[in-house]
Amino acid sequence: MTSSLHSETAEQVLRRLEWKVVKRLDGLLQGDYRTLLRGTGLDLADLREYQHHDDVRHIDWNVTARMNIPHVRVFTEDREMSAWFLLDLSPSVDFGSGELRKRNISAEFVAVLARLLTRHGNRVGAMLYGNGVDTVIPTRSGRRHVLHLMASMQRPPEREAGATRLADLLSSGASFIKRRSTVFVVSDFISEPGWEKPLAQLAQRHEVVAVRVLDPLELELPDLGLLTLRDAETGEQMLVDTHDKGFRKRFARIAAQREADLRQAMVNAGVDALELATDSDLVDAIVRFVDMRRMRIRMAAGGGMPTHLRHAA
Repeated sequence: MTSSLHSETAEQVLRRLEWKVVKRLDGLLQGDYRTLLRGTGLDLADLREYQHHDDVRHIDWNVTARMNIPHVRVFTEDREMSAWFLLDLSPSVDFGSGELRKRNISAEFVAVLARLLTRHGNRVGAMLYGNGVDTVIPTRSGRRHVLHLMASMQRPPEREAGATRLADLLSSGASFIKRRSTVFVVSDFISEPGWEKPLAQLAQRHEVVAVRVLDPLELELPDLGLLTLRDAETGEQMLVDTHDKGFRKRFARIAAQREADLRQAMVNAGVDALELATDSDLVDAIVRFVDMRRMRIRMAAGGGMPTHLRHAA
């Protein structure tokens, strides 16, 4: 998958991905799309006090701890699954140190997921953020709808100089998406601070997956001598000496701290995270994510009370 999305039409990109990626994933997932979307195929309907006939695996230990009375989650089967893509198309996603930019890997991920889901009757929609939330594409099914979504991503939004406000996209998603859905937040998470709380609020209603796109050069700088670095968000430029070993170490240390902070923010918000690097294999990344969800389901099914709460009792 090395060709540029800007040199291909949406139809050409989708045909290539259907042949090289979608067919391969279809076989690996073996129809397990509920794991890909929600992990259970059940929609949380309500919480109520535990009764003697209830399945202990459905006890909500957080609510139980707060109320001092056992509570269980009540589910209803959700036969029609829907997914939303909240897409960050701000200037920083145009960066890439190799053949693919972050925008490319983001677009390919959305195309593959949308096609996998819609070809089995599920519905997908999208909200696109460039200079604010520019476009809303309602949920529909079918190949033509996926092509419309892809073409919308290929059109560069009108932009003004300034930092990305990811919180605006997340808050808009929480306000607009009424029916419980799986929401994929696709972003590099290079943004003004303050997006963590809206992300957690979105996850209170929906099943949220944070799909973080990144480039290896954002984590570690090679020794390339003098380089002019440009901030894609503000346009500010800075000359740096990458031959300076101390500078490269400081850069890597700051990047590692940012990585740790990002991952902790995802945990605090209660969302699953999927990382897509511009030099990684898209199929492998999606399969690892589904395997992680399957493992979590098996652990929950084997369940009982979490260890830290068991000791407290």
